[in-house]
Amino acid sequence: MTGTYDDERGVGADDEYDVLVCGAGVAGLAAAHGLGGLGLRVLVLDKQRAPRDVAKGEVLQPGALRVLRRWGTEEVLRRRGGVALDRLVVRAATGGALMALDYGRLPEGDRGLLAHDHRDILAALTEGLADGVEIRRGTLVREALRAADGRITGLVLADGPRGGSAGGGAADGSDGADGTGNGTRVVRAPLVVAADGIGSRLRRDAGIDGRRVDYPHRLVSVELTGADPAPDDFSAYLTDRGLRLVYPLPGGRVRLYLQTAPDELRGLGPDGFGGWLTAAVAEVPALAGLLSGLADAVATRQVFAVHRYLADDLTAPGLALVGESGYAVHPMAAQGMNTAITCAAALTDQVARRLGTDQADDRTDPAARAAGRPRLTAGAVDAALAAYRADRRPFLASAARTSANAARMVTDLAWPGRVVGRRAVRCTGANPRLLDVVTHNMAGLGPLPLTPLDRLQQVGLLPDPRAHRDRRPHRDADDDRAPAGR
Repeated sequence: MTGTYDDERGVGADDEYDVLVCGAGVAGLAAAHGLGGLGLRVLVLDKQRAPRDVAKGEVLQPGALRVLRRWGTEEVLRRRGGVALDRLVVRAATGGALMALDYGRLPEGDRGLLAHDHRDILAALTEGLADGVEIRRGTLVREALRAADGRITGLVLADGPRGGSAGGGAADGSDGADGTGNGTRVVRAPLVVAADGIGSRLRRDAGIDGRRVDYPHRLVSVELTGADPAPDDFSAYLTDRGLRLVYPLPGGRVRLYLQTAPDELRGLGPDGFGGWLTAAVAEVPALAGLLSGLADAVATRQVFAVHRYLADDLTAPGLALVGESGYAVHPMAAQGMNTAITCAAALTDQVARRLGTDQADDRTDPAARAAGRPRLTAGAVDAALAAYRADRRPFLASAARTSANAARMVTDLAWPGRVVGRRAVRCTGANPRLLDVVTHNMAGLGPLPLTPLDRLQQVGLLPDPRAHRDRRPHRDADDDRAPAGR
């Protein structure tokens, strides 16, 4: 239940911001980077005391790289060893390419992916934040603050062991800064950004529903060194037991994902998991080059439940959803982090167009005017949120379909789904026109919808007379570059 407080009660200047961001993952930091870059005063709140090492969100698509290039973050990541990739390939267990998405077909400047450690991506975004951005870690957001008319006007924070900028008490040392003595404090802003993940508290507080689907499998991740040869692209191997996904990381390291049944690893200690891992990799002849590094990789195991989610709306009065609070997909599609970045940039662009345009708004901040900062008013926020919703919701709906179809093609182990999925992979891989459409969509450069006719051609039920017309030269899917271990 969201709290309703009297907005006329006096609040110190330190408790007033232009933007509040809940969550300091990629989505929250990207939103803070963009909005703070407009000269706005931004407070980022996260319940974790420090960023965690998470084996996902490591591959940046061209759409996100466009944004990071504009911010100067891409250059930082490349300078720190980011690995450039130019293909996403679906392969048979023997290593032969079944479908190759060739990013060399894309427009100049968009012809590649970039792989880097998740923590390094977070660090690069953090280092580029404007001076007006403050991050408070170890701070628990209890609920959204709502005015009597239902508008979200701020956040209620726990003022206990997690509170404060360094994980201690409130910045002013008070006990219950909201005046109730109940261990909470209030911060206010005309715009609140929910970047608090798929289980978003703020989304629930705003009454926004959505559809969540849990995949009938999990993914286990390990990190390897010493692969011979090391992979030089993003490759998804199809096996009878599920997906095996491999790509390089900086420093000669390799990320390996393996699809598992929900309880397949239950009760396995290090030795048991090591045996399972060796057997799972040995079943894929193309991954033989990884076998020598598996013993050391056991300790890096991380297991993830896998979901997809799309919120029914991306906004409520005073609130924007960014990242997995509004949209989540299967990691195989390499889309989640990328759409978080592009959505943060889209929200920033809409806010930038409306800064200082609402002269009559009674929420105008005299202190901001005196300091020469831009004014972010409730009227400007409303207009920006309406435009953000109109722009991003159709884009995310299209991306959700693309990602779900891609994941289903390579992870469905039921007999009918596996047959249709493999057929779709092969037929798409043999059709340069469809490959271009799929590559463009996966790259996050804007939706190019597949028509019903395209989908029939994608599974080989109809011929495609346009498949090879007016095609630019493209590499053959089975070119002479070997995948990992081949």
